[in-house]
Amino acid sequence: MGCVSAVPVPQPQARTAAAPGAAGSRRSLALGLILGAAGAAVVLLASGQTWAEGRAAVGGGSLPLTADGRDVTGLPAALAVVGLAALVAVFAVRGVGRLVVAGLLALSGLGAALSACLAASDSAALDEKAAQTTGDTSATVQALAHTPWPYVTAAGGLLILLAGLLALRYGRLWPGMSGRYERNGTPRPRRAATLDPDRPEDLWKALDQGEDPTR
Repeated sequence: MGCVSAVPVPQPQARTAAAPGAAGSRRSLALGLILGAAGAAVVLLASGQTWAEGRAAVGGGSLPLTADGRDVTGLPAALAVVGLAALVAVFAVRGVGRLVVAGLLALSGLGAALSACLAASDSAALDEKAAQTTGDTSATVQALAHTPWPYVTAAGGLLILLAGLLALRYGRLWPGMSGRYERNGTPRPRRAATLDPDRPEDLWKALDQGEDPTR
């Protein structure tokens, strides 16, 4: 009985090796989207809450005053909007452009967090309200107190920062916004529509599109 030569069976090593990378790309993409969107939502929500409270002396009594985050500083909310725009733009560009946009996303989160922390103990907004209320330009707020909302805003900024760092690390593996174009940038050819010569509306449609309905 003759010897039968063993034919090597190809092993699916390449596929199994590529699968963890694809799974990691999907996880980082989902996590980046969640962190960026959640962080921007937290910053915008917390910026509208009361950051500082105090009282202004009026006549023989005092008037309670409050200042929300946008009264104290509008920078965190503005940077959150920039972060949202950068999060969407990450999928519209590729290569170096994606790295630049990812860096902008990270910087907007860092800026929102830092500006919120720096303004957490600010009293200028309430002092201005006290001067307007009393009509005395030298009036200042009394019994000043601050709420935790600036630090909640800063936490939202850190979430945006994490989304930017993920985009910097894994963004090159993320898909683009549109799949209409091939990797070399050329548009994919459109499939020719099937025309029924017995249907007049199909013939008119072909003529409108500049096609030859007799083909």
